[in-house]
Order: sequence, then structure tokens, then C-alpha cells
Amino acid sequence: MRPVEFAQEEIIKAGQELQESGRNITGFALRTKVGGGNPSRLKQVWDEYVSSQSVVKTEPVAELPIEVADEVAAVTKSLTDRLASLAVELNDKAVKAAERRVAEVIRTAGEQREQAERELADASQTVDDLEEQLDELRAELESAQERIADMSRENQVQAVELAKVRERLAAAEQSARAAAEQNAAAISKLNNALESAQSTGVQLKRENDAHAVELAQLRERLAASEQRAVMAAEKSEAEASKLNSALEAAQSEKNQVAEQLAVFKAQMVAEQKVQQEQRKASAQEASRQAERYTKVRAERDEAVKDAAKVREETASLRGRIQALEEVMATLSKDININSPK
Repeated sequence: MRPVEFAQEEIIKAGQELQESGRNITGFALRTKVGGGNPSRLKQVWDEYVSSQSVVKTEPVAELPIEVADEVAAVTKSLTDRLASLAVELNDKAVKAAERRVAEVIRTAGEQREQAERELADASQTVDDLEEQLDELRAELESAQERIADMSRENQVQAVELAKVRERLAAAEQSARAAAEQNAAAISKLNNALESAQSTGVQLKRENDAHAVELAQLRERLAASEQRAVMAAEKSEAEASKLNSALEAAQSEKNQVAEQLAVFKAQMVAEQKVQQEQRKASAQEASRQAERYTKVRAERDEAVKDAAKVREETASLRGRIQALEEVMATLSKDININSPK
């Protein structure tokens, strides 16, 4: 990067300000003061200005007396001769030594100048790099400040949203408590209904058992009636056989016992009709008992279905309560995570 050129007046003014503040006037100090430029050129301009401002001041000297002046002139002449010879010798030696020293100094000065120029170039490049880094850091600082402002706004928005979520959570908890109370009341009611249904089922079972016993008794009675009817039929057949035998044996008594036989037959027919009616009544009673048993059994099955339905509704309500509790736990966990520590 090429250094920026500055006017000599600006450089001299910067040097004067540094001189007034008591600081050392160097190329880098001048560069910092004017805001740029080549330090070597800045120092050269300042040195030329200082050289142009230096003036040798002369003061008046008193003249020597004549005697002293003559003596001084004689001594000066002799000394001048001696000094001239010495000067020639010294000059020769000094010239030779000076030539050697000048050559060495020139060589050393050249090396030092080259080294200084390289160091100045490196320093200038370093300063330029530092200025570029400073500009980058300033840009990053501005970007960071903008990000901080954005984050602050986002935090404010999140705080508002968190307050809203807390309000919704409070409302949800209140609704959940009300729903839990309603569900508890419904569960209590359903439990009471279940107990009532179970009690009804037990009672129906007892009645069913009683009806079964009664039906068994009726069946036993029917069997006994049928057995008596069979025995009566067998007895009637035996008596008829006897009568037939007696009829065959006593043809002579046929006319006498005809009326008695007709009466007896009529009695037998009536008894058979009675037995048939008894059988029919027993069958009807058994049918009624069977229908009643079927009805009781259907009522019992219906009660069992109602009890199962009550159990299902109770399980559903318990599932809903558990789901509400899980939702409340999840919301509480989210609030605990999002809430500031």
C-alpha cells in the first residue's frame, strides 16, 4: 500500500505540536500525528526545517594589546610552522585513516540504511495491516452491537410469549382441575351405578336360581304327573282286560253290568281328559316358567352388558384423566425449561 503524501506545512505543524508537548520527534510520531505517510520522508522534512531555522549567533571580542599581539604573532608564526608540518603529517595520517573510516562508515551506513529501509517498510506494512484489522474489528463490533440489539428485542418478545404461555397454563390447570372434579364426580356416579348394577345382577342371579329351583320342582311335578298318568293308564288297561275277561266269562251278566261298564268308561274318559288337561296345564306352566327364565336370563345379560358398558366408560374417563395429567405434566415441563433461571 503506497503511503499518503502530506504537505510540508502539515508535517512541520505536527512536529511543532510534538515539540510543544515535550515528545520525541520521530518518523512514526509524525506519521501518527498527521494520520499517515512515509515515516522517513516525514522525518526528513522535519530535519530540513530544523536545519533551516538554526542560526549561529556571534558575540563581540575584545582586541589584544600591541605587545601581546606581536608576541602572539611571533609565537603564532613559529607555532604555525610547526603546526603546519604537524598538520601535514597529521593530515596525511588523518586523511588515510579518514578514508578508511569513511569507507567503513559508508559501508556500515549503507547496510544500516538498507536495514532501516527494510524495517521501515515492514513497519509501514504492519501499520497498514493493523489499520485494516482495526477497520474489520470496528465492522465486527457494529455487527455484534446490531446482533445484541436484535437478541434484546427477541428476548422481550419471548418474555411476552412466556407470560402468555404462563397465563394459558394457569387457565389450562384450572380447566384441568375442574375437569378432574367433574370426572371424579362422574366416576363416583358411575361407581355407584356399577355397584347398583352389580347388586341388581346379584339379585337377578338369586331370582334366576330361585326360578331354576322352581322350574326343577315343576319338572319333577310334571314327571310325577306323567308317571301317575302312566300308572293310571296301565291300571285302566288292566281293569279293562279284567272286564273283558269278565265280559267273556259272564255273558249272562252283560246286560246287568252294561250300564255299570258304560258309567265306568265314562269315568275313565273323564279321568283321561282330566289327566290330559293336567298335562296340558303342566306343559303351559313349564313353558311360562321357561319364558320367565329366558326373560330373567335376558335381563341378567342386559345387566351384565350395562355393567360392562359402565366399566368401559369408567376406563375411558380414567384414560382421559391420565391424558389430561400427562398434558399438564408436559406443559409444566415446557414452562420449567423455557422459564429464565
